[in-house]
Amino acid sequence: MTQFHNDDHKIIHLPINRRSLLLSAGLGIGLSMIEGLTANAVAKGVNLPGFSAFSDSVKVYKNSKYYLIESNGIPTHTMMVGIKSWQQQIPVPQPYSGNNAWSLPITPKLSKTPISNKGNFLRGAIGIAVNGIPIFNALNNRGDDAFLAGELDNFGGHCGQADDYHYHAAPFHLQNVVGFKSPIAYALDGFPLFGEKEPDGSPIKPLDSFNGHTYGKFGYHYHGTTTYPYINGGFMGVVNQLDGQVNPQATTYPFRPPQRPLQGAEIESCENLGNNHFKLKYKLGNDEITLDYRATLTSVEISSSSSTGTSTSEVFQRRNSR
Repeated sequence: MTQFHNDDHKIIHLPINRRSLLLSAGLGIGLSMIEGLTANAVAKGVNLPGFSAFSDSVKVYKNSKYYLIESNGIPTHTMMVGIKSWQQQIPVPQPYSGNNAWSLPITPKLSKTPISNKGNFLRGAIGIAVNGIPIFNALNNRGDDAFLAGELDNFGGHCGQADDYHYHAAPFHLQNVVGFKSPIAYALDGFPLFGEKEPDGSPIKPLDSFNGHTYGKFGYHYHGTTTYPYINGGFMGVVNQLDGQVNPQATTYPFRPPQRPLQGAEIESCENLGNNHFKLKYKLGNDEITLDYRATLTSVEISSSSSTGTSTSEVFQRRNSR
């Protein structure tokens, strides 16, 4: 039986104001003031291995406790194609910036009580890829393997109920950009996640049940694998778990109610035309449907046209709660 994804990716974020002031200079973004996690701490733009390769679209700041990762949640690669179980969610830009940036501990610490992802962290992100895309548990909110259920596209991603694109599997394609010396992602405990080689280029040494290990001067780190758990299978590092997810993390809010599973739909393409303009085409039986939509951080306008001649147009405003 085909299983369809009911991905309730509700993310609860404590009311922490990380950035109260952002100063811009003619040469680009300069200093920004951070409040909340560390009172009146100053955040400066920094280079963090892996993220530096995506500096045009991903910004990294640092305060006294966290690296703060900013992005719009839209990758440069093709999205959605390859999904066999689709719930009609579409990728739209997300407000991962300012006081809603992703947080990575600057100094990760190994935990005395590591936590497995099995039965835990089934909502919210568990990591962030170096291209600024969140990574969720390999298990969906039902506890099923999202990859084996056919819910992921050719790059290991899909959209949740906030139309938020994210991965559930290791983004190995990023190795082609950053190489084996740099991480392709970071777990939210702060430890890096590397690809299919060790950082020195040697074959991967034996991994623990969380897909991690300590190796030489590189210390503890995780690896992506092509079999479960695909990414970090839990947190060997210290994390704060709040309402079933890591806290702090960025918040996503939906534009529209959860969409229903569309059995038999086959996504043919999803084009990012620039300027927040997207076009997704899918087949359903003998019908071909095109979703032509423009999405900003506050609204999305979706025009649907069918090869049978039917068409609709809807506008949704982003809600500030669920």
